[in-house]
Amino acid sequence: MTASNRPDVLIVARLPQHLNDLLHKNFTCHSLPDGLTEQQLTELAPKIRAISANGESKVPRDFIARFPALEVISVFGVGYDGVDVAAARERGIHVTHTPDVLTDDVADFAMTLLFATARNVVRADRFARSGEWKSGPFPFTTKVSGSKIGIVGLGRIGKAIAQRAAGFDMDISYHNRSPRSDVSYRYVADLKTLATEVDFLVLATPGGANTKALIGEEVLEALGPKSFLINVARGSVVDEAALISALQQGKIAGAGLDVFEHEPHIPAELAALDNVVLTPHMASGTLITRTAMADLAFNNLQAHFSGKPVLTPVPQ
Repeated sequence: MTASNRPDVLIVARLPQHLNDLLHKNFTCHSLPDGLTEQQLTELAPKIRAISANGESKVPRDFIARFPALEVISVFGVGYDGVDVAAARERGIHVTHTPDVLTDDVADFAMTLLFATARNVVRADRFARSGEWKSGPFPFTTKVSGSKIGIVGLGRIGKAIAQRAAGFDMDISYHNRSPRSDVSYRYVADLKTLATEVDFLVLATPGGANTKALIGEEVLEALGPKSFLINVARGSVVDEAALISALQQGKIAGAGLDVFEHEPHIPAELAALDNVVLTPHMASGTLITRTAMADLAFNNLQAHFSGKPVLTPVPQ
């Protein structure tokens, strides 16, 4: 495309440099994070044909309505719950995301968090570094191999977590909107029942209105004082206040959290706890995977503007 006929793309989030480079090389880009003013945005609005977002971006109905020429919204990330997909579809606007390429990394990281939490690795690291070891041994931790794992959301990532858990001889159960015919793992229709039966409850379900605060006080009570919660899904899936209370009161043994309700803000009460492992939404954050995600986010736009079907539209 020549400079004169390049589509105008609005960037609404901080994106990896590789994706930024691809966008700026091929499109006429306008970036909200780089200080685009409200007046400038209003003047540009009639020309914007695409929005480039990330998985944490908010692209609601009223924002979409500002762009009469909008054709496609490309999300860098598998999650797209911040995008009003219904509003986009009403106008025939494509919404794409970047599934599959991050499945392995997120599943790997779910198991990393599970082990780090069960074996209290972060606290043990401080114990070793500080010299506390000289005063006596580190407290016993929780065995993982042979334990019971419950996976909430058996999609691509949930299945990959289950495959890894099987390698540690874990007894695998899952909760989903409906049972899957392509797996032999035990399906549990009631989430609270699943929580009572497992040592680790791992969240891999999509975010959005249907799963908001899915894990609340009742489920945490059911999980119990010897079991752990692991979340690599979305912060919105967990009632954060209820989780903090459960952790403070010893109603669950601990938690490994890569996602939070109001990222990047983590409640001080949560950060102060020793029975949690906290990471900065980095489950897919390897160079290889983030590069592949960037390529896919760009290729979705490139396909659309070349008159081809988008590669990875969000599910119907």
